[in-house]
Amino acid sequence: MRLKSSIWVAAYLRRCQTEGIFGAVRRRGAEEAGAVFVKLALLDGNAMLYAPAPQAVYDDSRPIERVFAPSSSGPVAEQAVEDRLAKEVRFDPDAWIVEIEDRAGRHFLDLARV
Repeated sequence: MRLKSSIWVAAYLRRCQTEGIFGAVRRRGAEEAGAVFVKLALLDGNAMLYAPAPQAVYDDSRPIERVFAPSSSGPVAEQAVEDRLAKEVRFDPDAWIVEIEDRAGRHFLDLARV
């Protein structure tokens, strides 16, 4: 059983805040198991989107971990990220959207190994 999405999001935002990074929940999803998408705004008109990694990369012995995959190889225009998020929400109305802002591009997420 994986850690509830609401608890993971709260802990993630606290981690960002302790590092001096602004973060907020833009869209609250399903408390128990909603997919979490993280938008990293670089404050220059560009952003990165981190989506849940495929289930195959998860380790069942570590249920609190969430693994993410970047949706692009580098920063893209913020509007492109917003368009992708709109599609994700239409597909999965239980999804969470968390937005953080950091010019240096720090996100503190565990990324899937390719």
